[in-house]
Amino acid sequence: MRIAALETVQLAGYENILWLRLHTDDGLVGLGETFRGADAVATYLHAEVAPRLIGQDASRIDAISKLLTAPYIGFRSSGVEMRAASAVDIALWDLFGKAVGQPVHRLLGGLARERIRTYNTCAGYSYNKSGGRRDVTSAAAEGPYDDQIAFNKDAGALAQSLLGEGISAMKIWPFDPFAGPSGGNFIHAADIDTALIPFRQIRQAVGDRMEIMVELHSLWDLPSALAIARALREFRPFWAEDPIKMEDPDALATYAARAGIPVCASETIATRAHFLDLLRRQAVDYVMLDVSWCGGLSEAKKIATMAEAFQRPVAPHDCTGPVVFAASVHLSLNLPNAVFQESVRAYYTTWYRDFVTVVPQVENGWILPLSGPGLGTELKPEILRSPRVRLRRSDVTNL
Repeated sequence: MRIAALETVQLAGYENILWLRLHTDDGLVGLGETFRGADAVATYLHAEVAPRLIGQDASRIDAISKLLTAPYIGFRSSGVEMRAASAVDIALWDLFGKAVGQPVHRLLGGLARERIRTYNTCAGYSYNKSGGRRDVTSAAAEGPYDDQIAFNKDAGALAQSLLGEGISAMKIWPFDPFAGPSGGNFIHAADIDTALIPFRQIRQAVGDRMEIMVELHSLWDLPSALAIARALREFRPFWAEDPIKMEDPDALATYAARAGIPVCASETIATRAHFLDLLRRQAVDYVMLDVSWCGGLSEAKKIATMAEAFQRPVAPHDCTGPVVFAASVHLSLNLPNAVFQESVRAYYTTWYRDFVTVVPQVENGWILPLSGPGLGTELKPEILRSPRVRLRRSDVTNL
């Protein structure tokens, strides 16, 4: 089973998403995905990866992972090189599953649980389509699950809506708008008070029946992040995610020691080496990784196993596309130390279903396993035929 061609798929209107299809000489096609900077990743895949990949044995997943995650430069970031490597790795696992007729979670070691609890990231339908931050101050809701508008308007009502579907954990980011004017170097007490309104609304509406995660998007310096943490303590957040830029593990360790709330980090970093820095310094309580940014399923599994040795739970990130969601569900159902699988109900109830044949089932706040071989899902044929699609192919004829 040798790789015969590498194909990238991009769809106008969803400029952040890049799908990768690896074709083998025996007719199988493996599906991968990564997110953000799609044009740059596609260029790198065709110019740099394809010449090294075409002709390789597709079953040598670890060897290819090492080849692609250890380039001369770009080996310790979540930049273009690592996002490309991640997409390839996901596609290779999909191929492996299809070749042996088994779902990826079984190949990773089997189910550690029959279902995984999810939390809802309160994004809207168009959140993240083109990479910019969404301004919800005057935007109109695009549908019943435009949860970013909802948490800014009435977070208590949103919490009740989620609980009505069995979802008992949610993630919001009301501090973000106040980072811009100061560059994250200062937050006024009045702004903190305003950003706390959704937390008050949730606790008043549903009490402790809802776990609240706060996303800080690495926008703050250490003193500002600590000021926010002090104000959040009374609301008992489940975690504060990426409170500062993931540049200095010692600074994050200082935050963890002084914040008084659990720390989650980080979807923005890649490879075991970077996560090991955080774990050694006791800088993180919950390990978050993104399988399309950290090096793929192979690297994600190794990061999670390392975290388990440090007694840390893992919560795979997903606010991306439907293929990464499927891959992440396979992983989180396999990992003994997975505590949550992130999901976005505005995504999995709408546009995910437009693009892929199967979307993981979310039932009463839990995500169930996919049963098909490999990832258990495919791009719909109409996507590949769409006039909005951009297809690029590399094979032996054009290397």
